[in-house]
Amino acid sequence: MITQHLNFPEYDFKIKGINGRPFIFDKIRKRFVALTPEEWVRQNMIEFLTIEKKYPSGRFGNEVKLNINGMPKRCDSVFYDEKANPLLIIEYKAPHIKITQSVFDQIATYNLPLQAKYILVSNGLEHFFCEIDYKLHKYIFFNEIPAFNTLMSSVV
Repeated sequence: MITQHLNFPEYDFKIKGINGRPFIFDKIRKRFVALTPEEWVRQNMIEFLTIEKKYPSGRFGNEVKLNINGMPKRCDSVFYDEKANPLLIIEYKAPHIKITQSVFDQIATYNLPLQAKYILVSNGLEHFFCEIDYKLHKYIFFNEIPAFNTLMSSVV
């Protein structure tokens, strides 16, 4: 099974084998999905955000379809505000993938049609949470992933 230890508390997941391959239950999509290293990071991050940081699970979307310059793309996860506007987009990488500038370029591209205020990038071992300053065209990095109530108190 692909259940490498990550930089999260340990959570209980529903994991099963189908035709010799591991699958994990995705609470957001409400179905079993192939358990890849990237999916392992996604499921741990969603648990972390909903359990530890108190983000409402009903506001998440996984594998959100986008259209960028006529090309279909998928954003790994999107967290929506109370008016169903994208507030946070999340990009996951497998634990062996380093978080580089190209990963930030990828999520920035995905954010073009969404215009979310925050981005989160994680490989399960390292997590980078940023606010996007659209006026100054820069990322403002947080020291840690904020709790939901902290995040919402800073939204104007």
